[in-house]
Amino acid sequence: QRTPPMGWNSWNTFGLNINDRLLYESADTMVRTGLRDRGYTYIVMDDGWSMKQRDAQHRLVPDPVKFPHGIKPVADYMHERGLKLGIYSCAGVMTCGQYPGSFEHEFIDAESFASWGVDFLKYDFCNFPANGDCKMRYQTMSMALKATGREILFSACNWGREDPWHWMRSIGAHMYRS
Repeated sequence: QRTPPMGWNSWNTFGLNINDRLLYESADTMVRTGLRDRGYTYIVMDDGWSMKQRDAQHRLVPDPVKFPHGIKPVADYMHERGLKLGIYSCAGVMTCGQYPGSFEHEFIDAESFASWGVDFLKYDFCNFPANGDCKMRYQTMSMALKATGREILFSACNWGREDPWHWMRSIGAHMYRS
């Protein structure tokens, strides 16, 4: 029997207040309580994981206080326990929490996510430019994720702009929420 991707997302309980310890504890709880064995395999860190500015090479930078060893050790921890790591970004210039979004940085961000071992991208829609081409930006992120060579589940959200129910699946999103 096939099920949709199942797991846990940090947002509804912790908002922007996330860190590696919280994710490790959540992973251990998923394993200890048997949820992983019932198919709940994703641990998704939502908004607030990065610094407020990109680095000199325009890459997203994990917050060194919240993630002192970066994101890769978190992904490794998940994988060692039979879980998958999800991360949050946004199609806009800034995320909902006012961190850097992936607008016009899709390829560099997808490369970072893949190099860290991320398995899932929750892709939101805050702060999207009024004159931006919504469909093209989502298609660009889809292509960027595929170009990494790593299988990353693309979970898209765009609040219904430009009738996404007509095109979101065809551009490569695995999941869509509105």
